[in-house]
Amino acid sequence: MDPNFWYLFAAYTLILVGLFLYLFTLAGREKKLEAEIAELKAAVEKLESKDEGQA
Repeated sequence: MDPNFWYLFAAYTLILVGLFLYLFTLAGREKKLEAEIAELKAAVEKLESKDEGQA
């Protein structure tokens, strides 16, 4: 087997590993954002219900 194929294999392996790490990072960020959005929605609903009680 030509030695250059090993370099090609190594390069594609590194690219795929990097891609999967990036995708896992994005998935983690998405979960954090979803939790933050839920927290903000709860805070807004709490404020809205407090305002309705005063009106």
